[in-house]
Amino acid sequence: MKIFYFIIVSVIFLGISCSGSKKNDSIEIKETTNLDSTVIYPGAYSTSTYIPKLIGKNVALVVNQSSLINKEHLLDTMLALGISVKKIFAPEHGFRGDEPPGEVIDDSIDKKTGIPVISLYGNKRKPANEDLNGIDAIVFDIQDVGVRFYTYISTLGLVMEAAAQNNIPVILLDRPNPVGYLTDGPILEDEFKSFVGMYPVPIVYGMTIGELAEMIQGEKWITDADKLDLTVVLCTNYRHDRIYDLPVKPSPNLPDLVAVTLYPSLCLFEGTTVSVGRGTDKPFKQIGHPLLKGYYDYFFIPKPNDGSKNPKHNGEKCYGIDLSGLKVKDFRYKNKLDLSYLIDFYHKLKDKDKYFKDNGWIDKLAGTDKLRKKIIAGKNEEEIRESWQEDLEKFKQKREKYLLYK
Repeated sequence: MKIFYFIIVSVIFLGISCSGSKKNDSIEIKETTNLDSTVIYPGAYSTSTYIPKLIGKNVALVVNQSSLINKEHLLDTMLALGISVKKIFAPEHGFRGDEPPGEVIDDSIDKKTGIPVISLYGNKRKPANEDLNGIDAIVFDIQDVGVRFYTYISTLGLVMEAAAQNNIPVILLDRPNPVGYLTDGPILEDEFKSFVGMYPVPIVYGMTIGELAEMIQGEKWITDADKLDLTVVLCTNYRHDRIYDLPVKPSPNLPDLVAVTLYPSLCLFEGTTVSVGRGTDKPFKQIGHPLLKGYYDYFFIPKPNDGSKNPKHNGEKCYGIDLSGLKVKDFRYKNKLDLSYLIDFYHKLKDKDKYFKDNGWIDKLAGTDKLRKKIIAGKNEEEIRESWQEDLEKFKQKREKYLLYK
C-alpha cells in the first residue's frame, strides 16, 4: 500500500528588505499523514515535533545518504522549511555515503547548497570547538545497524560529547534497528576500546540509535554527560521484533537486509585472512579463501570497486560459501550470533595459512581477546558463547531502563 506523506508548510516572511533582513520569523508547520500501522516511520518524518525547535536558530546536521524523509534528504527538507542549516558533519563513508570503508575523508563544500561539510572521519573524529561556533542546535539523523563496530555510533557519542561541552542541544531523529531483536556477544573490555568499539556494550546491543544515545548519556560514557540537552524524536509503529527493510543501503558494503542480518557474525572475519566478499557484488553475503579449494566448489573473485579499492585476495579465486540466498526470517529467529563459520574456517585454515591477522583486529572487533583464544584452544561454539553470558545478562538488565520501544 502506497503511503502518502504530506508536509504542508506556510511560511510568513516578516521584515524582508533589499538589505537582506531576517526571513522566516514565523513558520507554521502542519503535518498531514495517512499512517498505516504496518509501516514503520523513522523519527525524521515527525517534522512537527522538531522543526519548531529549530526556527530562528543556526543548525548543524550530522547526516549521510540515509537521512531521508521518503525520497527527500533531510537537508533539503529543512532548507525548504526555511531552517538555517550552517554546517554538515559527515561520518565514515562521507556525506553521500559512497566512500569505501576506512577511507580518510577531507572537509568539503556541498555543491548543491554551498554548505560546508566537516568530515568526522578525517583529521578528527569529534567536532572541534571552532566547528561549533555560532551553532545553536545539532540534529543527528543517521541509519544505524545495531552493531558495536559500526562506527556511526562512535561518531554519535563524540558529537554528543562536543555538544555537551559547548552547551548545544542535540536533537536525535531515531531510526529503526534492523537487527533490534538481537542482543548478543561479548561486552567490550576497556583495553580493546577503539573507534570500532567505544562503549561497554555487546557486539549486537538490541537498541535503536536513539535508545543507545540515552544509554550513553545516562551511563555517563561521555564527558560532561549531565550538561547535555538531548531530545530523541521517536519512530512511529516500531517494535524491536519487527522487520525493517532499509530503504537505502547504510554503507557501501551493506547493500540489503540480508547483508545487514549477516554483518554481526561475518564482520569478525575482517580480523582474519578470509574474505567477506568486499570487491564483489555480494559483500557480507559470501565468505571464502584461496586455500579452501578442495573444501568448497563455490568461489568468487574480489576486484577493486566502489566499495573497496584494494579488497582482500584481490584477483584470486576465493573458495567458500554463498549465503546470499539466506531467508532473513529464518536466520533472525536463531536469536544469536553465528560463530560456526568463524570456527569452522579456522580449523580448515590454521595449518595452511595464518588465520588471525597480526594487528589484533579480531580482538578490537570482538572487544576482547577471549574469543580468539578460545577458538585457538579448540572450544566449540556453545563453550565460547557461555563465556560471555554472565556479562551479557547484566547488560540486558541495564538496557531495560533505556528502551523506548517494546
